[in-house]
Amino acid sequence: MTKTTKRLTRTMVYLILLLASLIANLPILTMILNSFKSNSEILTSKSMLPVQWTLSNYQFVNEKSAFWHQFGNSIYVTAVSLLLTIVVGALAGYAISRFTTWISGTFSVLLLLLQMFPIILVLLPLFVTFRSLHLTNTLNSVVIIQTATHLPFAVLMFKSFFDTIPKEIEEAAWMDGCSRWSTFSRIVLPISGSGIAAVSIFSILFSWNDYLIANTFIKKESLMTVPIGLQLFMQQNSAEWGSLTAAATLSTLPILIFLFFVQKYMAYGSAAGSVKG
Repeated sequence: MTKTTKRLTRTMVYLILLLASLIANLPILTMILNSFKSNSEILTSKSMLPVQWTLSNYQFVNEKSAFWHQFGNSIYVTAVSLLLTIVVGALAGYAISRFTTWISGTFSVLLLLLQMFPIILVLLPLFVTFRSLHLTNTLNSVVIIQTATHLPFAVLMFKSFFDTIPKEIEEAAWMDGCSRWSTFSRIVLPISGSGIAAVSIFSILFSWNDYLIANTFIKKESLMTVPIGLQLFMQQNSAEWGSLTAAATLSTLPILIFLFFVQKYMAYGSAAGSVKG
Protein backbone atom coordinates (compact mmCIF):
# COMPACT_ATOMS: atom_id res chain seq x y z
CA MET A 1 0.00 0.00 0.00
CA THR A 2 1.46 3.33 -1.09
CA LYS A 3 1.73 6.40 1.15
CA THR A 4 -0.99 8.16 -0.87
CA THR A 5 -3.38 5.24 -0.36
CA LYS A 6 -2.62 5.15 3.36
CA ARG A 7 -3.22 8.90 3.62
CA LEU A 8 -6.54 8.63 1.79
CA THR A 9 -7.62 5.69 3.97
CA ARG A 10 -6.73 7.57 7.14
CA THR A 11 -8.60 10.65 5.90
CA MET A 12 -11.71 8.58 5.12
CA VAL A 13 -11.63 6.98 8.57
CA TYR A 14 -11.37 10.41 10.23
CA LEU A 15 -14.26 11.75 8.15
CA ILE A 16 -16.45 8.76 9.04
CA LEU A 17 -15.63 9.16 12.74
CA LEU A 18 -16.33 12.90 12.53
CA LEU A 19 -19.69 12.24 10.87
CA ALA A 20 -20.59 9.62 13.48
CA SER A 21 -19.62 12.04 16.25
CA LEU A 22 -21.79 14.80 14.77
CA ILE A 23 -24.77 12.45 14.49
CA ALA A 24 -24.34 11.21 18.07
CA ASN A 25 -24.14 14.78 19.39
CA LEU A 26 -26.88 16.17 17.15
CA PRO A 27 -29.35 16.74 20.06
CA ILE A 28 -26.72 18.74 21.98
CA LEU A 29 -25.79 20.77 18.89
CA THR A 30 -29.47 21.46 18.21
CA MET A 31 -29.96 22.63 21.79
CA ILE A 32 -26.98 24.98 21.59
CA LEU A 33 -28.03 26.45 18.23
CA ASN A 34 -31.64 26.90 19.38
CA SER A 35 -30.41 28.92 22.33
CA PHE A 36 -29.33 31.60 19.83
CA LYS A 37 -32.74 31.70 18.11
CA SER A 38 -35.85 33.63 19.00
CA ASN A 39 -38.95 31.69 20.07
CA SER A 40 -40.72 32.42 16.80
CA GLU A 41 -37.76 31.22 14.77
CA ILE A 42 -37.52 27.98 16.81
CA LEU A 43 -41.19 27.22 16.08
CA THR A 44 -41.27 28.24 12.42
CA SER A 45 -37.77 27.88 10.95
CA LYS A 46 -36.73 24.62 9.30
CA SER A 47 -33.06 25.59 9.30
CA MET A 48 -30.81 24.14 11.97
CA LEU A 49 -28.61 27.23 11.99
CA PRO A 50 -30.07 30.49 13.33
CA VAL A 51 -31.13 32.98 10.68
CA GLN A 52 -30.69 35.87 13.12
CA TRP A 53 -28.31 35.18 15.99
CA THR A 54 -29.48 36.64 19.31
CA LEU A 55 -28.34 36.68 22.93
CA SER A 56 -31.73 37.66 24.30
CA ASN A 57 -32.31 34.15 25.65
CA TYR A 58 -29.17 34.31 27.75
CA GLN A 59 -30.12 37.80 28.95
CA PHE A 60 -33.51 36.44 30.03
CA VAL A 61 -31.85 33.62 32.00
CA ASN A 62 -29.38 36.02 33.58
CA GLU A 63 -31.86 38.73 34.57
CA LYS A 64 -35.23 37.01 35.11
CA SER A 65 -34.41 33.64 36.64
CA ALA A 66 -32.58 32.19 39.64
CA PHE A 67 -30.34 30.08 37.43
CA TRP A 68 -27.02 31.35 38.77
CA HIS A 69 -28.07 30.80 42.36
CA GLN A 70 -29.07 27.24 41.49
CA PHE A 71 -25.81 26.91 39.57
CA GLY A 72 -23.89 27.80 42.74
CA ASN A 73 -25.87 25.23 44.74
CA SER A 74 -24.98 22.54 42.21
CA ILE A 75 -21.32 23.55 42.33
CA TYR A 76 -21.31 23.22 46.13
CA VAL A 77 -23.07 19.84 46.17
CA THR A 78 -20.91 18.42 43.38
CA ALA A 79 -17.60 19.69 44.79
CA VAL A 80 -18.19 18.54 48.38
CA SER A 81 -19.54 15.11 47.40
CA LEU A 82 -16.61 14.66 44.99
CA LEU A 83 -14.06 15.54 47.68
CA LEU A 84 -15.63 13.19 50.22
CA THR A 85 -15.92 10.39 47.66
CA ILE A 86 -12.26 10.62 46.64
CA VAL A 87 -10.91 10.87 50.22
CA VAL A 88 -13.04 8.12 51.75
CA GLY A 89 -12.97 5.93 48.63
CA ALA A 90 -9.18 6.11 48.27
CA LEU A 91 -8.55 5.30 51.94
CA ALA A 92 -11.04 2.42 51.96
CA GLY A 93 -9.80 1.07 48.62
CA TYR A 94 -6.19 1.15 49.83
CA ALA A 95 -7.11 -0.64 53.06
CA ILE A 96 -8.95 -3.42 51.20
CA SER A 97 -6.13 -3.76 48.67
CA ARG A 98 -3.25 -3.95 51.14
CA PHE A 99 -4.82 -5.63 54.18
CA THR A 100 -6.28 -8.84 52.75
CA THR A 101 -8.29 -10.55 55.48
CA TRP A 102 -11.68 -12.24 55.58
CA ILE A 103 -13.11 -8.97 56.83
CA SER A 104 -11.90 -7.03 53.79
CA GLY A 105 -13.12 -9.81 51.49
CA THR A 106 -16.56 -9.75 53.06
CA PHE A 107 -16.60 -5.97 52.86
CA SER A 108 -15.83 -6.13 49.12
CA VAL A 109 -18.77 -8.48 48.57
CA LEU A 110 -21.04 -6.15 50.53
CA LEU A 111 -19.89 -3.24 48.37
CA LEU A 112 -20.90 -5.16 45.24
CA LEU A 113 -24.32 -5.79 46.75
CA LEU A 114 -24.69 -2.13 47.69
CA GLN A 115 -23.75 -1.06 44.18
CA MET A 116 -26.59 -3.18 42.77
CA PHE A 117 -29.09 -1.81 45.31
CA PRO A 118 -31.34 0.92 43.79
CA ILE A 119 -31.28 4.14 45.80
CA ILE A 120 -34.97 4.80 45.12
CA LEU A 121 -35.94 1.96 47.49
CA VAL A 122 -34.42 3.69 50.51
CA LEU A 123 -35.33 7.31 49.77
CA LEU A 124 -38.50 7.23 51.87
CA PRO A 125 -36.89 5.82 55.07
CA LEU A 126 -33.93 8.14 54.53
CA PHE A 127 -36.27 11.11 54.23
CA VAL A 128 -38.00 10.16 57.49
CA THR A 129 -34.63 9.74 59.22
CA PHE A 130 -33.23 13.01 57.89
CA ARG A 131 -36.41 14.88 58.81
CA SER A 132 -36.09 13.69 62.42
CA LEU A 133 -32.49 14.95 62.38
CA HIS A 134 -33.60 18.32 60.87
CA LEU A 135 -31.45 17.73 57.80
CA THR A 136 -34.16 18.08 55.16
CA ASN A 137 -34.16 21.25 53.07
CA THR A 138 -30.38 21.48 53.40
CA LEU A 139 -27.72 20.96 50.78
CA ASN A 140 -25.76 18.78 53.21
CA SER A 141 -28.48 16.13 53.11
CA VAL A 142 -28.01 15.83 49.34
CA VAL A 143 -24.23 15.72 49.78
CA ILE A 144 -24.47 12.86 52.31
CA ILE A 145 -26.81 10.74 50.17
CA GLN A 146 -24.85 11.32 46.96
CA THR A 147 -21.54 10.50 48.66
CA ALA A 148 -23.00 7.27 50.09
CA THR A 149 -24.26 6.39 46.60
CA HIS A 150 -20.85 7.00 44.98
CA LEU A 151 -18.73 5.19 47.55
CA PRO A 152 -19.30 1.51 46.56
CA PHE A 153 -18.15 2.22 43.01
CA ALA A 154 -15.33 4.50 44.17
CA VAL A 155 -13.93 2.01 46.71
CA LEU A 156 -13.94 -0.88 44.22
CA MET A 157 -12.42 1.32 41.52
CA PHE A 158 -9.60 2.52 43.78
CA LYS A 159 -8.99 -1.03 44.98
CA SER A 160 -8.55 -2.26 41.41
CA PHE A 161 -6.00 0.48 40.69
CA PHE A 162 -4.11 -0.06 43.94
CA ASP A 163 -3.93 -3.79 43.19
CA THR A 164 -1.93 -3.02 40.03
CA ILE A 165 0.72 -1.10 41.99
CA PRO A 166 3.54 -3.45 43.10
CA LYS A 167 4.12 -3.54 46.84
CA GLU A 168 7.86 -3.31 46.15
CA ILE A 169 7.43 0.41 45.48
CA GLU A 170 6.02 0.94 48.96
CA GLU A 171 8.60 -1.31 50.58
CA ALA A 172 11.38 0.72 48.96
CA ALA A 173 9.83 3.90 50.32
CA TRP A 174 9.58 2.39 53.81
CA MET A 175 13.27 1.50 53.70
CA ASP A 176 13.99 5.14 52.89
CA GLY A 177 12.16 6.20 56.06
CA CYS A 178 8.69 7.03 54.73
CA SER A 179 5.69 6.23 56.88
CA ARG A 180 2.72 4.32 55.47
CA TRP A 181 0.67 7.52 55.24
CA SER A 182 3.51 9.37 53.51
CA THR A 183 3.95 6.48 51.08
CA PHE A 184 0.23 6.44 50.31
CA SER A 185 -0.14 10.21 49.82
CA ARG A 186 3.14 10.89 47.98
CA ILE A 187 3.65 7.71 45.93
CA VAL A 188 0.62 5.44 45.67
CA LEU A 189 -2.06 8.10 45.17
CA PRO A 190 -0.24 10.09 42.44
CA ILE A 191 0.40 6.88 40.48
CA SER A 192 -3.35 6.21 40.58
CA GLY A 193 -4.22 9.45 38.79
CA SER A 194 -6.29 7.62 36.18
CA GLY A 195 -8.33 5.99 38.95
CA ILE A 196 -9.00 9.39 40.52
CA ALA A 197 -10.06 10.69 37.10
CA ALA A 198 -12.46 7.76 36.57
CA VAL A 199 -14.04 8.20 40.00
CA SER A 200 -14.24 11.97 39.50
CA ILE A 201 -16.03 11.62 36.17
CA PHE A 202 -18.58 9.22 37.63
CA SER A 203 -19.13 11.32 40.76
CA ILE A 204 -19.42 14.66 38.97
CA LEU A 205 -21.78 13.38 36.27
CA PHE A 206 -24.03 11.77 38.88
CA SER A 207 -24.03 14.72 41.29
CA TRP A 208 -24.46 17.43 38.67
CA ASN A 209 -27.31 15.67 36.85
CA ASP A 210 -29.02 14.24 39.94
CA TYR A 211 -32.70 15.09 40.13
CA LEU A 212 -34.27 12.35 42.25
CA ILE A 213 -32.26 12.81 45.46
CA ALA A 214 -32.22 16.61 45.32
CA ASN A 215 -35.94 16.82 44.57
CA THR A 216 -36.73 14.49 47.48
CA PHE A 217 -34.77 16.34 50.16
CA ILE A 218 -34.99 19.94 48.92
CA LYS A 219 -38.22 21.91 48.65
CA LYS A 220 -36.99 25.48 49.19
CA GLU A 221 -36.50 27.34 45.94
CA SER A 222 -33.38 29.06 47.29
CA LEU A 223 -31.68 25.66 47.77
CA MET A 224 -32.64 24.06 44.46
CA THR A 225 -29.94 22.69 42.19
CA VAL A 226 -29.78 23.08 38.41
CA PRO A 227 -31.86 19.98 37.43
CA ILE A 228 -34.71 21.00 39.74
CA GLY A 229 -34.35 24.61 38.63
CA LEU A 230 -34.70 23.62 34.97
CA GLN A 231 -37.93 21.80 35.70
CA LEU A 232 -39.25 24.80 37.65
CA PHE A 233 -38.14 27.09 34.83
CA MET A 234 -40.07 24.93 32.35
CA GLN A 235 -43.21 25.09 34.51
CA GLN A 236 -43.02 28.86 34.89
CA ASN A 237 -41.92 29.68 31.33
CA SER A 238 -43.38 26.88 29.24
CA ALA A 239 -43.45 29.00 26.07
CA GLU A 240 -39.89 30.32 26.40
CA TRP A 241 -38.14 27.56 24.46
CA GLY A 242 -35.17 29.76 23.59
CA SER A 243 -34.53 30.68 27.22
CA LEU A 244 -34.96 27.06 28.28
CA THR A 245 -32.35 25.87 25.76
CA ALA A 246 -30.06 28.70 26.90
CA ALA A 247 -30.33 27.57 30.53
CA ALA A 248 -29.78 23.94 29.51
CA THR A 249 -26.72 24.95 27.46
CA LEU A 250 -25.23 26.83 30.41
CA SER A 251 -25.85 23.83 32.67
CA THR A 252 -23.90 21.50 30.36
CA LEU A 253 -20.86 23.75 29.98
CA PRO A 254 -19.13 22.78 33.29
CA ILE A 255 -19.39 19.07 32.43
CA LEU A 256 -18.05 19.59 28.91
CA ILE A 257 -15.14 21.69 30.19
CA PHE A 258 -14.36 19.14 32.91
CA LEU A 259 -14.35 16.21 30.48
CA PHE A 260 -12.16 18.17 28.06
CA PHE A 261 -9.42 18.55 30.68
CA VAL A 262 -9.80 15.16 32.39
CA GLN A 263 -10.03 12.82 29.40
CA LYS A 264 -6.26 12.80 28.89
CA TYR A 265 -5.73 11.31 32.36
CA MET A 266 -7.79 8.27 31.41
CA ALA A 267 -4.98 7.22 29.07
CA TYR A 268 -2.61 6.92 32.03
CA GLY A 269 -4.36 3.74 33.22
CA SER A 270 -2.00 1.55 31.20
CA ALA A 271 1.00 3.05 33.01
CA ALA A 272 -0.46 2.84 36.51
CA GLY A 273 1.46 0.49 38.72
CA SER A 274 4.57 0.35 36.54
CA VAL A 275 7.96 0.01 38.22
CA LYS A 276 10.64 2.48 37.23
CA GLY A 277 14.19 1.31 37.40
